[in-house]
Amino acid sequence: MTLAPSVSYSITVRLELPAAGGAVSRLTAAVEQAGGVVSALDVTASGPKVVRIDVTMAARSSDHAGELVDALRRLDGVTIGKVSDRTFLLHLGGKIEVTSKVPIRNRDDLSMVYTPGVARVCLAIAENPEDARRLTIKRNTVAVVTDGSAVLGLGNLGPKPALPVMEGKAALFKRFAGIDAFPICLDTQDVDEIVETVVRIAPVFAGINLEDISAPRCFEVERRLRDLLDIPVFHDDQHGTAIVVLAALTNALRVVDKALPDVRIVMAGAGAAGTAILDLLLAAGARDVVVCDEHGALHPDRPATDERLCDIARRTNPRGYQGPLKGALAGADVFVGVSAPGILTGDDIATMAPRSVVFALANPDPEVDPVDAAEHAEVVATGRSDAPNQINNVLAFPGVFRGLLDAQSRGVTNELLLAAARALAAVVADDELNAAYIVPSVFHPGVADAVASAVRTAAARGGTSVAAQPLDELPGEQDVEERA
Repeated sequence: MTLAPSVSYSITVRLELPAAGGAVSRLTAAVEQAGGVVSALDVTASGPKVVRIDVTMAARSSDHAGELVDALRRLDGVTIGKVSDRTFLLHLGGKIEVTSKVPIRNRDDLSMVYTPGVARVCLAIAENPEDARRLTIKRNTVAVVTDGSAVLGLGNLGPKPALPVMEGKAALFKRFAGIDAFPICLDTQDVDEIVETVVRIAPVFAGINLEDISAPRCFEVERRLRDLLDIPVFHDDQHGTAIVVLAALTNALRVVDKALPDVRIVMAGAGAAGTAILDLLLAAGARDVVVCDEHGALHPDRPATDERLCDIARRTNPRGYQGPLKGALAGADVFVGVSAPGILTGDDIATMAPRSVVFALANPDPEVDPVDAAEHAEVVATGRSDAPNQINNVLAFPGVFRGLLDAQSRGVTNELLLAAARALAAVVADDELNAAYIVPSVFHPGVADAVASAVRTAAARGGTSVAAQPLDELPGEQDVEERA
C-alpha cells in the first residue's frame, strides 16, 4: 500500500532564503511536489535581504524525509541549517517522570514525608500488609514488563531498544486512566528469570502488564505469574488485542446484519495475539473458526509437535479444512489477520461471502491493502491510524487496569475480558454505527470509564475482587489513619 505522509515522520528544517516575493511559495511547492505536506511555517528571523524560516513537514518514511530536505536544498538561494526529527525530539530525556504528590517546603514536611514520621507508617503496614494499598503508591501503580523479544513489529531488539515503547505505554496509562505505570525492561529472556524477577518486584505494584514478549515464552510467563501472584497479570499483546477485536467484530456484525454464532471466521496467525483472540471469540459464542499459520489451516490430522497448536486444532475447524489460507477464505464471512504483511490480495477477499468483514491487523503493513479489501468487503479494519476503524489496544488496557485496580482484583478471567469487550462495543451508539466507525476513537472521553466500570462489576461478581467499590470509597480508610 502507498503510505500517506505522517506526523510520525515529521521534521522541522531551519533554512534561510531570499526575502523576495514568491520565495516561500516556491518552498512549499517543492515539498508538495516531492510528496510531502507542509504543516507549519515559522519565521524565526528577518532582514532586508534574507529571512530565516522553520519549515515543519510530514513525510512517508525516514528516507522520504531525506528526499524532502534534498528538494529544498536544490532551490536557488536556499541555505539549509539544522534538520530536526520531531519524533526523536519528543523522546529526548524520556517521556515520563516521577513527581512528588506532596510538598516538601520545610522541616515539618520533611519529618512527615521521611524520617522520623514515616516509621509509623512502616509499622502500620507491617501490622497489616493490606494497608500498603492505602498508604503507598501500590494502590495505583502498574509494572509494564518486557524482555524486548517482540518489540512492536520490529522483532527481538532487547531491553534497551524496548524502553521507548514501555515509556509510551506508561504515558498512555496516565493519560487515559490516571494510572502510574513504570517501565521494567529485563535483561533476560529466560522464562525462569523473568518470572522470578517479576515476583520479587511485585510488592510495589497493584498489577503487572506484560508487553512485547514473544510467543510461546509469553504464555508460560503469564501462566506462572498468575499462579504465583495475588495481583492481576495481563499480557496486553494477547488480551488487550482480543478485547478490541471482539468489540470491533461485535459492531461490524451489527453493520452487516450477521450473528457471531452463525458466521464463518478465518484467522491468520496463531501466535500470542491470535491465540487470545481465538479464545475470546469462542468464549463469546463463535462456533466456526479456521486458524491458519504459515503452513496452512490447523486441523487434528496435521502433524504438530506444539501442544498449543494441537489444542487450537482440536477446538476449531469443524469442517476439517486442510488447505492454505486463501482457500479457507472462500465463502467465509470474517477474516482476522494478526500475521504478516501482504499475504492476501483484493482478489482473495472477493472470494469471501457477501457483506464480508476484514480485519487486517498486521502493523504497520496489513495482510491485505485496505483499499483493495474495501472493494469487496463491507467492513475493513486495520491497526493503522491513517485508515478508518483502527484496532488499537489503547482502547482496552487503560480501562481494564483502572477497573482491576479499583476493584483490588486478584486476577483476570475470561468474564472480565468479555465484559470489557461488551462495554467497549457499546460506546459506539446505534446512531453512530456504520461501516467506517465500528470502534470509538481512542480520545473518546467515555471509553476508559465504560471499560473500567464493566471490569469492576465483573470482578465483584466473579469473586476476583476484594473490594466491590473504588479504593477511594472503601470503608476503613479513616480507621487506618487513626491507627497510624
